[in-house]
Amino acid sequence: MTTRTRIKICGLKQLDEALYCAELGADSIGLVFHPPSPRLIEVDAAINIRQALPPFVTVTALFLNEQQDWMDHVVNTVRPDCLQFHGDETVEICEQYKLPYIKSIPMGTVTDSRIYADKFCGAQGFLMDSNVAGRMGGSGDTFDWSKVPFSFASPIVLAGGLNPHNVADAITQVRPWGVDVSSGVEASKGIKDKVLISRFFQEVRRGDRHA
Repeated sequence: MTTRTRIKICGLKQLDEALYCAELGADSIGLVFHPPSPRLIEVDAAINIRQALPPFVTVTALFLNEQQDWMDHVVNTVRPDCLQFHGDETVEICEQYKLPYIKSIPMGTVTDSRIYADKFCGAQGFLMDSNVAGRMGGSGDTFDWSKVPFSFASPIVLAGGLNPHNVADAITQVRPWGVDVSSGVEASKGIKDKVLISRFFQEVRRGDRHA
């Protein structure tokens, strides 16, 4: 039995990019709401994407140690389907909106991902990234995939340096529930490349066939 790896394309800023990803079969569109990031999306643009996406394609809002009023504004206006926390957020912060959420695990510094995950038992899943705690991903750096536990209580979304050249191998080795890509399908920082996006989808499917 072949399991289909779910795909999230993160850091989108343009409506046509989001719709293109949806047409290719993206499961989720990731929108960055961390003001220092070059992938920051304006709220109005995020609302337009949210309203234009077809059924069964979710919107995930990404935060990293944001101010409370900013998160309130994003959640109340954009109305994302899922929240993704990349910083030092507490369980109380992650769960305050009563929305599904994903917590990033900074595999560059965490020694035991299971112990880290136990603190966030209400999370829908965990994104294993190469960044260190409190710093934004999107660096294009990978981490040692052998650090991913063979058995994990929650769905794993693999991130950190994934691109069309390595995602099939990553799926074969880790067999995650989903993969998350940002810089690996960019022409330049914050600018997505549709050719790379298409190749990424093709390579995910190739990885599924060999997993």
